[in-house]
Amino acid sequence: MSVGIRIEQLRDMKVELLRFMMPYKFAIEEMMTKINILKQEFKYIHDYNPIEHVSSRLKSPESILNKIDRKGYDYSIASIKENIHDIAGIRITCSYISDIYKISKMLQQQKDITLIECKDYIKNPKPNGYQSLHLIVQIPIFMSDREELIDVEVQIRTIAMDFWASLEHKIYYKYNKEIPQHIKDELKEAAVTASQLDKKMEKLQKEMNKIKESTKEAEMYSNEDKIFLPYDFLPLVN
Repeated sequence: MSVGIRIEQLRDMKVELLRFMMPYKFAIEEMMTKINILKQEFKYIHDYNPIEHVSSRLKSPESILNKIDRKGYDYSIASIKENIHDIAGIRITCSYISDIYKISKMLQQQKDITLIECKDYIKNPKPNGYQSLHLIVQIPIFMSDREELIDVEVQIRTIAMDFWASLEHKIYYKYNKEIPQHIKDELKEAAVTASQLDKKMEKLQKEMNKIKESTKEAEMYSNEDKIFLPYDFLPLVN
């Protein structure tokens, strides 16, 4: 294939990709709504909210084309849909390791979410020390003329895991040569330290919860038969 023909093919595919990616944008919005509902429920009903932060991203057409080129896939929409599962991505940051699995279970229990793949890099960290829980889930998106099943990658990790991954990315950013071994070793050691910190903080939290439970007095949720609602609810009440 000549360079001119390939460039023209890429230009045409980029336009087609923009149309193709619209349902992925909607899938992110749908998943963000589900996660925000969980956050609101924990805020109002439970004493503890395991979700610290949520972010999302939609791969750019350039990034998708680079990936199919790098992986050697066909330059077609069908090939992208079949092989690229992280076009829509969501990252959830939690307080503790146990929270990761709780949130994963809550999402998977929803009837319109189908688990396609699960990679547990917490129980089986990557060689460089990276830890996180990666889920590929599929949700239905209803367009005006059709229903599409869209894949969304959900990464769930603790604050410590996210801290390590973010800085590791910045350390390597725009460096394409071989990384010195001593830097690899120290980064992996830092990942182990972050993991130990996660476990220690969760242990302390569990001990503190036991202390709280032993001293907790019965709480009253009504006064003279009146129910007190959170301030955010007041506009909804007539």
